[in-house]
Amino acid sequence: MEHDRVALSTPRPATKQLNSLPRWIVPAVAALPAAMVAVFYLWPVATLLARVVRPRSITTALRIPGLANVIWFTFWQALVSTALTMAIGLLPAYLLSRYRFRGRRLLLAVVTIPFMLPTVVVGAAFLALLPSAWHGTVGAIVIAHIYFNIAVVVRLVGTMWEALPINLTAAARTLGASPLQLLRHVVLPLLRPALWAAATIVFLFSFTSFGAVRLLGGSAHPTLEVEIARRATQLGDVDGAAVLSMLQLFTLAIVIGLSARRQRTVARVLAGDTQPRLARTPRARLAVAAGAAVIGVVMIAPMALMVSRSFRLGNRWTATAWRELGTAEIRPGISLGVDPYGSLATSLRFAVVAMVISVVGGGLAAMAIAAARRHGGLLDVGLMMPLGTSAVTIGLGMLITFDTAPFDWRASWLMIPLGHALVAIPFVVRALLPVLRAIPSDQRAAAATLGASPTRAWLAVDGRRVVRPLAAAGGLAAAISLGEFGATTILTRAGRETLPIAIARLLGRAGELPRAQAFALSTILFVVTAAAIVTVLGAAEKEGVLRARSN
Repeated sequence: MEHDRVALSTPRPATKQLNSLPRWIVPAVAALPAAMVAVFYLWPVATLLARVVRPRSITTALRIPGLANVIWFTFWQALVSTALTMAIGLLPAYLLSRYRFRGRRLLLAVVTIPFMLPTVVVGAAFLALLPSAWHGTVGAIVIAHIYFNIAVVVRLVGTMWEALPINLTAAARTLGASPLQLLRHVVLPLLRPALWAAATIVFLFSFTSFGAVRLLGGSAHPTLEVEIARRATQLGDVDGAAVLSMLQLFTLAIVIGLSARRQRTVARVLAGDTQPRLARTPRARLAVAAGAAVIGVVMIAPMALMVSRSFRLGNRWTATAWRELGTAEIRPGISLGVDPYGSLATSLRFAVVAMVISVVGGGLAAMAIAAARRHGGLLDVGLMMPLGTSAVTIGLGMLITFDTAPFDWRASWLMIPLGHALVAIPFVVRALLPVLRAIPSDQRAAAATLGASPTRAWLAVDGRRVVRPLAAAGGLAAAISLGEFGATTILTRAGRETLPIAIARLLGRAGELPRAQAFALSTILFVVTAAAIVTVLGAAEKEGVLRARSN
C-alpha cells in the first residue's frame, strides 16, 4: 500500500511531453524550415504570379511564335511516356513483387537507381546508347523517360501487388480464368489506386522533364520546361518565362487534383499469403531467370555504354579524354569552354552546403512535425510543395525575386545550394518522420521517470535513433544537389558551372574529344551519385530491420 501511495504521489510527465518535444520548443524548432519555405519558395512563386497577372505580360506571352506547338508537344510526349512506362513497368513490378529468387535485392537496386540519377547522366547515357539517327528525336526522349521512371511503377505498383494474397489469384485460376481475364478482372481493379498514383508521378516527371529533353530532343523538340529556361537565359524574356512557368504550375496542380480525386477509392486487400514465392516448376524458374536477366541487361546497358564511350575516340580505344580532363584547350588556341575539374570542385562544394542546409532544415522540420501532430501537417505540406514545382520554375522565381535591393542576392553563390536544398529537404523529412513516430513513448517515459528533463529525454531516446537515417538522408541530399540541372541552369554564373552544366556544354560542342570528356564527367557523376544512393538504400533497409526487431 505504501508503495502504491508513493507511486500515485510521484508526478507523471504530461502525455505531450512523453510523445514529443516540450511544447515551448516546437515553434522555435519549426521556425527555420518554415522561414525557408516562405522566403525561398512562396515569395518567389508569388513574385512570378505578380508578373503574370499584368495583362501586358499575358498578351505578349500568348503571342510567342510556336507556343501552341510547344504546349501540345509537352502534353502528348508526357502522355505517351506515361502510357509506355506503365505498360513496360508491369513486368518488373510483377517479377520483383511475386517471386523470390537469387539476386532479387540487387535487381531491385538496379531498377531503382536510374530514377535517382541526374537527368543529365541519363541523357548522356542514351546519347551513347542510341544511334546518331535517333539523336534529336521524340523517340529518344520517350525511351529516356521510360528508363528513368520504371522505378516508380516497380516501387508503387509492385508494393501493392506484393500485398495481394496469392490464394486470391489461385482461386480465380481454379474457376477457369485465363491469365488475361485474371489480370483484367482481378489484379488490375485491386491495383487501381497504385496505378493511378504511379501514372500521375510518371506524367509529372515527363511533363517537367528538362535534362533529358534538352540533351536528347535538341532545339527541334522543346517542352515548356526547356522553353522557360531558353526565354529566361538566352532571350532575356523574363515576363514570358514567368507566364509559361505559371501555366505549367497550374497545369500540374490540376493534374494532381484530378489524380487525388480518382485515388480516393482504396482497394480492399483480403487476408492471405502475400509473401513472394519461389518458382515451382522448371518452366517457371526459367521464365523468372530470363525475365530478371533481360531487365538487368536493359537497365545496365545505357550506363555501361556511356562508360565505354569515354574511352573511345573514333574507332580506337584510348584514355585521352580522361587524361586531358584538366586541360582548358582542345588544341592550342581552341578553348574547351569549360573547366571540368573546376566544375567538379564547384559541384562538391555546393553539395556539401546543400547537404548541411537540408539536414539541419529537414531535421528540425521532422522534429516539429512529429511533435506538433495536428498542426505539423501544415508545415509538412509546405515543405512538400517544391517537389510539385519544376526546378526551372523555382530557379526563375529566385532569380526574379532576389534581383533588387535590399535583397539583391542573385549573384550570391549561396542561391544555388539553397535551391538544391528546397528540393532535398522533403526527402530528409520523409526519412526521419517514420523513425520518430515509431519510437515507443514508454522509452521517453522511462527516461523521464529516471529524472531526465524533457529535452534530455528527447536527446537520449530520439536523438540516438535518428543519427543513422539522418546521415543517410544527408547522403541523398548531396546526391540530389550533385545532379540538379534545372534550377542550376537559371541561377549559375560564369566561373561557377556545376558538373551537369559542364556535361551539357561539352555534349553541345563539335568533335569527338569534347563528347568523350562529357561521357567521362558523366561517369564520375554516375559513380558518385550511385554510391550515395546505394549507401542510402542500405541504411534505410538496415534501419527497417532494426525497427522491426525493436517492435
